[in-house]
Amino acid sequence: MKTIEISVRSLVEFILRSGDINRKKRAAPENAMLEGGRIHRMIQRKMGSDYRAEVPLSHRVSYDSFEIVIQGRADGIIDNSTGVIIDEIKGIYLNLKYLDEPIHVHLAQAKVYAAIYALQNDLENIGVRMTYCNLDTEELKYFEYTFASSELNEWFGNLMDEYARWARFTVEWEEKRNASIKQLEFPYTYRRGQKDLAAAVYRTIYHKRRLFLEAPTGVGKTLSVLFPSIKAMGEGIAEKIFYLTAKNITGTVASDTFTLLSEGGLELKTVSIAAREKTCLLDEVKCTPEECPYAKGHFDRINDALFEILHSRNSFTREEVMTFAKEHKVCPFELTLDISSFSDAVICDYNYCFDPDVSLKRFFGDMQRHDYLFLVDEAHNLVERARETYSAELYKEDFLRIKRMLQDKEPRTARALGKCNEKLLEMKKSGGDFEVGTNMDKFLESLRRAASSYSDMLEERNRRHEAVEDELMEFYYNVRSFLGVAEIFDENYVNYTEIVADGRYRLKLFCVNPSTNLRRRLDLGRSAVFFSATLLPVRYYMDLISGDRTDYTVYAASTFDPSKKGVFIASDVSSKYTRRNRGEYQAIAGYIRDIISVKKGKYMAFFPSYSFMDNVLEAFMGFDQKGIECIVQDNNMSEESRKDFLERFTGKNGDEGTLLGFCVLGGVFSEGIDLKNDSLIGAVIVGTGFPMVCREREILKNYFEENGENGFDYAYRYPGMNKVLQAAGRVIRTEEDTGVVVLLDERFLENSYSGLFPREWENMQVVRRGEVKKETEKFWSSVGTGDFDTK
Repeated sequence: MKTIEISVRSLVEFILRSGDINRKKRAAPENAMLEGGRIHRMIQRKMGSDYRAEVPLSHRVSYDSFEIVIQGRADGIIDNSTGVIIDEIKGIYLNLKYLDEPIHVHLAQAKVYAAIYALQNDLENIGVRMTYCNLDTEELKYFEYTFASSELNEWFGNLMDEYARWARFTVEWEEKRNASIKQLEFPYTYRRGQKDLAAAVYRTIYHKRRLFLEAPTGVGKTLSVLFPSIKAMGEGIAEKIFYLTAKNITGTVASDTFTLLSEGGLELKTVSIAAREKTCLLDEVKCTPEECPYAKGHFDRINDALFEILHSRNSFTREEVMTFAKEHKVCPFELTLDISSFSDAVICDYNYCFDPDVSLKRFFGDMQRHDYLFLVDEAHNLVERARETYSAELYKEDFLRIKRMLQDKEPRTARALGKCNEKLLEMKKSGGDFEVGTNMDKFLESLRRAASSYSDMLEERNRRHEAVEDELMEFYYNVRSFLGVAEIFDENYVNYTEIVADGRYRLKLFCVNPSTNLRRRLDLGRSAVFFSATLLPVRYYMDLISGDRTDYTVYAASTFDPSKKGVFIASDVSSKYTRRNRGEYQAIAGYIRDIISVKKGKYMAFFPSYSFMDNVLEAFMGFDQKGIECIVQDNNMSEESRKDFLERFTGKNGDEGTLLGFCVLGGVFSEGIDLKNDSLIGAVIVGTGFPMVCREREILKNYFEENGENGFDYAYRYPGMNKVLQAAGRVIRTEEDTGVVVLLDERFLENSYSGLFPREWENMQVVRRGEVKKETEKFWSSVGTGDFDTK
C-alpha cells in the first residue's frame, strides 16, 4: 500500500483552519519559537524525573488503497502515579494576560498526540497540558484538560477521515506522475557534454550531496539540471523540487522548460510563487477582513477552492491563480501557497527558502529534514542576497520618531522606546562617526523590553479594534527582525555603528559570511545544485554559500564555436581612480568608436559608474555620429523604461544603422537578459567591476584577511569580476551567434584577473588603441560577416 506521511502540525493547521486572514492581528506572532528550541529546552530542563522530553510518536491509519502515517514529537510526556499528561509547549510574543484559552490549532496538536499515545498504550483517560511561554519575559501560563480516550479516538478518526480525500488525491496523482516520468525521454539530442552534466546532477542527488556547477550559456543548464531531478523524483529519491531564482526572468526559463517536458508526456504539477504585492487583487495590499473581501472568510472557503483547482490543471501561473481566486473569493497569494503543498515543483525567489522571515513555513517551519531538492539558478547572486537577508539594522532617529507618535496615548511603550534611544545616544557618544564591534548588550536588553511593551500595545489596540498605522507596524517588524538576527549573531557577523550621509545614526548587524545560516536551510533538504554561467573561482562561492570545500564541482565546457567570439583586451587604458581624466575618457571613447565602426549592429558598453559613463559619453559625442544612435541607461529608470530600452535591441533597427547602449556594469542590463542572434553583437566592458570602496567592503576585507583568505579578493576582486563576466555573457547566446567582447582596462592582463577568465577565452587578443580597429576587422572578416564601414 502507498504510504502518505504528514506531520501532526501540518495536519491540524490544514484541516482545522477557519475564519479570516488578518495580518495585522498577527502582529504579535502566534507561534514564534526561537530557532534551536531555546524555550523548549529551558522548560524541559526544569521538569522532574517523570518528564520525558521530545518523545517521537507516529501512527498509521489504513484506507482501501493507501495508509496515512501521522508523526511528530510530543514536547513532553508526564507519566506518574496520577496518570499520563501530554505537554505541548508554545513560545509566543503575546502578553499572557491576554491569552484566555489555548489557540485552537495548538490544542488540536496536543490532542492528536494524546489520542495516539492513549491508543498505543491502552489508556482510558489522558491529560493534556498547554504550556505557553512569553518569549520576551519567559513568563509561563498553563491550560490543563482531561479527555476520555474514546472521545479522543472519535475526534481523531474524524480528523483523519477529513484528510483522507487529500491523501487519496496525492496517491493517485503520484502514480500518474511517476508513470509519466518513467517514460520521459530527453527532448533533444544531447549537446556535447550535456549528458555528463545531467549525470553529475543525478549522482549529486543520489548521494545526498551538493554540487556547484559552472555552465556557460548554450550548455542547456536549466534542462540539464531539471531533467535528472525529475527522474530522481520518479524513482522516489526526491520529494519536491524547489527551483530558486533571484530574478523573475530565470523563473520564466524554468517554467518554459517544464512546459517543454510536459509536451513530451510529463505529468508534473508546478507552481510559480510571486510576491504578495504582485498577486493581490486589490489596488493596495490590505490583508484584513475589514478592507479585503478575499481575506474575510478566506479559510472557510479555501480548501474547497484548492481541491477544485488542483483537479483542473497541472501548471499554475500567477495569472491563472489570480483569475481562479477571484471567482472563488479567496486570496490568490494564500491560494498559491496552498497549491505549493501539493505541487511537485515550486518556482520561487531565494527568500521563500532562505529568509527566516518569509520562508515557506509549511515546508521549513518544523526545521526537519525532507527529501527536497534545492536548484539554485544564477547562484552567483546568492552571496550578496544572503548577506542582506541575514543582516539587520536600526536607526536611532526611528526610535525618537515613534516615541513621539506614541507618547500621548501609549506612554508606557513610549518610555521603553526612549530608553532604547538613550542607549543608542550613549553608543553614539562613545563610538563617534564609525565604530566596529560596538558593545550593544545594554541596548539589546532595552530593546527586548521595548519589543515586549510594543507587542502588548498592539494586542490592546487589536482588542479595542483600533487601527494601527502602517508606520508603527513597519517599525515593529524591523525591531523583531533585528532581535531575530541578534539571536543568531556569531563569529560570522560584525556589528558596527555609523553616522550615515543624511546624518542618521545606524546600528547594523552585518552578516559577512552567510554560509552557516544558509547551510541551516540547505540541511533541511536532500541535495542542492548551485548553477550559473559565472561561478569563478568556485572556492569563493563554496566558502560563502555552503562553507564546505568537499562539495562536488563541475565546470561544463562551452558548446559554442570559440572562433565566433572575438575577445580583445586593451593594454593602454584603465578605469583606475588615478587615471580618471579627460584624456583617458577620450581614449576609451575612441576605442568604442573604432570597435562599432567596423560592423553595423547593436552594441552595449558597460561602465563602472554613472559618472564615469557620463564622462565617456560626453567624449564620445565629439566623434562623428553618422549612422550611430546612442541610448543611455538612467539611474531611475521605471520598469516601462527598462522594457523600452531592451526592445530597442530585440526589435528591428529601421535604417539598419548601429545602436549603442551606454549601461552601468552590475546593473539591470548587464545580467539576466537574453539577447539572441543579432540583438547584440558586441559588449565593451570598461573597468574591473570593483564595488565602490566603502566601510562595509573594508569590513569584509579585514574579516577575511583575519580568517586566512585574501581579503581584497573576497571584498573587491571576485565580486567585480563576476559583474564583468556576466556582462560579457550577454554576447553569444546561441550557436548561430557571432560577436565581440572587448575589455578596456590594462589590469585584465594581470594573472590575478586573467586567471578568472572562462576557459573558452584562451584565444583572447591584446590590443592597443591604434590596433583595435584593424584586429576587429580581421575577426569579422574571419567569420565572414564584416561590412567594414570605416568611414
